[in-house]
Amino acid sequence: MTSSPHYIPQSDPPLPPWETLPTMYDLPSDNPEEPGLPDDFHFLQPLLLYLTFQPINWNPELVYSAADLNLYYDLQHPLWYKRPDWFGAVGVGKLYKGQDLRLSYVTWQEPANPFVVVELLSPGTEDEDLGTRRESTADKPPSKWEVYERILRIPYYVVFSRYTNEFRAFQLVGGHYEPMNLTEGRLVMPEIDLSLGLWQGSFRDIERLWLRWFTLAGEVIPAPTEEAAAATERAMIAEQEATEARQEATEAKQEAAQAKRKAEQLAERLRQLGVNPDELVELL
Repeated sequence: MTSSPHYIPQSDPPLPPWETLPTMYDLPSDNPEEPGLPDDFHFLQPLLLYLTFQPINWNPELVYSAADLNLYYDLQHPLWYKRPDWFGAVGVGKLYKGQDLRLSYVTWQEPANPFVVVELLSPGTEDEDLGTRRESTADKPPSKWEVYERILRIPYYVVFSRYTNEFRAFQLVGGHYEPMNLTEGRLVMPEIDLSLGLWQGSFRDIERLWLRWFTLAGEVIPAPTEEAAAATERAMIAEQEATEARQEATEAKQEAAQAKRKAEQLAERLRQLGVNPDELVELL
């Protein structure tokens, strides 16, 4: 008697790791103990603000801006700080005391507090950024909203959400922040001859809705790479126009030479017929 071969059940092949392991949405960049740590957007959006913050009525050497830099604000609690996603200051040199790159922004050692602050909303920081969390006590730091409004009295405060593309602006009025009405979708800041608004376009080869600086009239403040690209385009257009002008000059020269040859041929033909072309010219 022969026995049948032993049956071995076939198992399904294992799933690839990208189908079973957590995704970037399961493992976000935020640290629960310190929310708001940088992700791609928190790097690129402040960079665009940094590159285009160019107050027209200020000496560029006295314009300073920074992203994700510790901002120390309380003499009584010198270790307390906030870390704005981006802030800009005027009347402040680019180097600390004209000598060194900053490690932080210590307000009691700087000539001016920030003029404008931008916070990029995320689920982990929204309550603090919008001032809905007010739990500060004598031994607990205040929220960002309280620091910007009550302690540093920063004139303009802006929040922007990349999830909803909502852009909200506040101005310090009578010691507290008031929501601002936008002008053609932009926050107008006449003190620095700039406005801030949303712009649909490509920055670092990424197309989306960005927050960026404009002139008061609404013209985009170009980033250096955009300026270089625009200069290259202008040079190409100028070269094309010069080429077309040279081509037109060459064609005109050729037409003049052709007309001269025809005139000479006609004069020679008249001479062959016994007519002096010079006399005809005098008669005319």
